[in-house]
Amino acid sequence: MFLRIPYLFALCIFLLAPGQPAAAANDDPAPIDVTGPRLGEILFYFYQGDYSPAIVRLQAARQQGQLDDQSVRSELLLGDMLLSNGLHLEAASVFEHLPMDNADRETRDLAWLSLAKHWYRRGYLDRAQEALHHMSENLPDDLSREARTVQAQIYIESSQYDRAIALLQAWDDATEAASYARYNLSVALLRDGQVDAAFQNLDALGNIDPTNEELSALRDKANLALGYALLQENQPQAARAALQRVRTEGPFSNKALLGLGWADARLGDYESALVPWKTLRARDMPDPAVLESMLAIPYAQTELNSITQATDAFRSAIAAFDDETNRIDRAIGLIESDAQFDQFLSAGRLDSTGSYWQFEAPPQMPEARYLLETLAAHEFHEGLRNYRDLKSLDDSLDTWQQDVDVYASVLESRKEAYARLLPRLEDTLVQADLNDLVYRQRRYAGILDNVERFNDWLALANEHEFDSWRKISSAEASPLLAAGNPDAERVRERIRWLKGVLQWELERKAEERLHRAVADLRQIGEALTEAERLFDELDRNRRLLPARFAELGEQTDGLAARIEATRMRVADTLGAQRAFLQSIAVSELVAQKARLNNYTLQARLGLAAIYELPATSGGGGD
Repeated sequence: MFLRIPYLFALCIFLLAPGQPAAAANDDPAPIDVTGPRLGEILFYFYQGDYSPAIVRLQAARQQGQLDDQSVRSELLLGDMLLSNGLHLEAASVFEHLPMDNADRETRDLAWLSLAKHWYRRGYLDRAQEALHHMSENLPDDLSREARTVQAQIYIESSQYDRAIALLQAWDDATEAASYARYNLSVALLRDGQVDAAFQNLDALGNIDPTNEELSALRDKANLALGYALLQENQPQAARAALQRVRTEGPFSNKALLGLGWADARLGDYESALVPWKTLRARDMPDPAVLESMLAIPYAQTELNSITQATDAFRSAIAAFDDETNRIDRAIGLIESDAQFDQFLSAGRLDSTGSYWQFEAPPQMPEARYLLETLAAHEFHEGLRNYRDLKSLDDSLDTWQQDVDVYASVLESRKEAYARLLPRLEDTLVQADLNDLVYRQRRYAGILDNVERFNDWLALANEHEFDSWRKISSAEASPLLAAGNPDAERVRERIRWLKGVLQWELERKAEERLHRAVADLRQIGEALTEAERLFDELDRNRRLLPARFAELGEQTDGLAARIEATRMRVADTLGAQRAFLQSIAVSELVAQKARLNNYTLQARLGLAAIYELPATSGGGGD
């Protein structure tokens, strides 16, 4: 036959069969329980995903001793935010220096497990292994299962298959995690060349009764891997049975339909092979399985001697491949345009760990679909994470620049207000004679002391009383009361009576008035002391504020210059990182285009081969 099955098969063979380790769907770390009123503002920014201000506020609160009652949990929160903000080494340092309090051991273990998962996802196996070594030896069952899963994945990715197999074979519980462990065991066995044992495990996993969507997807994945591996081993009948167990609408359905058709073709049943291939052809074009079905269909039709149908199918495939090639060219143009590429990236987000990129909503770009597979690549994700961090830093610098501008404006307003106030301030200082006030206060204190010591009750009289005493004393010394005056004695007696009554009244009130005067004097002293303090402060500010304004102005100008210089460096780095991401995406699209060109070549060769068939063979199967 003009189209060789092995060649087409090589194009579509599911590379997962040699194996990629599987991780459970609940792979993310448990949230850190942090409570306390002082953390309210920090947690607000944290839950908004705005980690930079949250980190700044947490570190400030920590330095001020406001989180001493939440020291361990606040440190864990800081480590989690550093990890989410891409500061992995800093997060590791925080986790490493956590207090060894048994009460928080499980929380610490969760932190190290989170870091280990993060390092593994990013491909830093040594660091992931180091993080696992920080965990306790005796872990709770759930933590132990997760840690063993990560450890097994590290062994597999570092080609330590024997250690991975030994670890995973010891997994004897009936949990959901055990199903993922069995899949990873199959991966390790396949990579270690233990094909039969791998097939046995995959078959068992492919026949489980799933209880949720995650297990259903894992079951499909196992059957798909088993089916393609059996095809490689030239066991099409067994492969067919495994591939039929894959759901027709699940995430692995396209590859399953393609493989199912090849299993039928290998059995010589081309009519049956056309059924899944025609179903596949109606699906989304960029999928490699869909593209290959467009070649597989005319191949089967040719084998069935349906030459006319095969000819039409080849021509349709060529036209479709040409259209797809043109769309890829437009996608490359989209990527090479900085503005459009930024728009495309802004339509997606990274998850809370910064590891996985997904769309908030489908991008309004027809060519965007060609980039989805590219965006799933580790190298692109790593670069995208750095790009996102740079964008976040650029936004922060812009905010800080605005804050500095506002501060500079406030500082200038304060300087102007001070300039207007200075003349009045200087007048106040000139007019204020505190020394005189101090002298008078001390003199008054001396008078009161004499009053108390010598019982000078007259000194405490009010103005009316003192005037009355003065008038009585004046009348007492009047010449009219000279001897010989027949009324003099009666008047003197009256004066003595009045003077006695007044003296009695003054003496009666003297003690109360003395206490009140002493209290008033004390208050005056306190007020005078405060006035002296304010006076000194006022004088000091008059002398120091101009220099302080100048210092703050220099600091503001220096900070603005530093921010601007940093913004320029960030802009340069951001441009370089964008170019890096663009090069990765363009390279992937060029590879897709090459694959399409290869498909087109195969279709043209198939069409040419039909034209070379003897005339007697044409159309008999149509």
